[in-house]
Amino acid sequence: MPAARIPEFEAERIAALKAYAVLDTPAERRFDDLTELVAHLCDVPIAVVSLVDTDRQWFKSRVGLDVSETHRDAAFCAHAILSDELCVIEDAERDERVLDNPLVLGPPNIRFYAGAPLVVGGGHRMGTLCVIDQRPRTLSPQQRELLTTLARHVVELLELRRTSAQLAAALTRVRTLGELIPICSHCRKVRNDQDYWSSIEQFIARQTGSQFSHGICPDCVREHFPEHAEAALADSK
Repeated sequence: MPAARIPEFEAERIAALKAYAVLDTPAERRFDDLTELVAHLCDVPIAVVSLVDTDRQWFKSRVGLDVSETHRDAAFCAHAILSDELCVIEDAERDERVLDNPLVLGPPNIRFYAGAPLVVGGGHRMGTLCVIDQRPRTLSPQQRELLTTLARHVVELLELRRTSAQLAAALTRVRTLGELIPICSHCRKVRNDQDYWSSIEQFIARQTGSQFSHGICPDCVREHFPEHAEAALADSK
C-alpha cells in the first residue's frame, strides 16, 4: 500500500496542529452537530472530523465509526491534506492510492470517500471533514459544495475553541496581578517569581500580552509643565 507523500512544510503543519490543543480532547456537541449534518446531507453512513497527526489520524467527531483513530499510513485523509481542493475517491477498489488499504480490504470496508481539507491560518491543512460509504458512488455538485462549506465551519469552531482557551489563560494571568506583587518603592520595578526585576510595563506585558503607549496625565502636566498646562490641556479636549 503506497503511503501518501508528506506535505511540504510538514513540521510547521504539525506545530500549527499542536497549537490548537485539540488532539485527544473529549467529544463536543458543536462538532458532532456538523458531523451528523454532513452525514445526512450527503446520505452516507459514516462522517468524520479527522485531524492528521505525525503518525495517526485522530477523530475529533465521528458518526458511524467505533474507533477514535487509525494509523496515518492507512488514512485516506493523508491524501486529502495534500491539496486545498475536495478529495473524492468514488471507488476505492479502483483507485491505486488506496485499493490495497486495510480499511478497504477489511472493516469499515470503505469504497467511497470524499474529504474537504480543514485549512487554517497560514494555509496549513489540519485534517478533513470527510464522508464515507461502503459502496461506490458520487456526490452531486450541491453535496460537494455543502461538504466544503461545512469544512469551513469546522475550521471556525477550531479557531473559536483556541481563542476561548487563550482568553481563559489570559484571564488567569490577569488574576495574578490582583495578588501581592513586590514592587520597588524607589524605581517602581516589579519582581517576578523568578526573582527578576523589570519595569511594570514589561511585567504586565509578559502576564497579559498587552502593549503600552505613554502619555502624561493632566495632574502631571500641571505639576511639571505649569507654564504650558493650560494650552496643552485645552488642546486635549
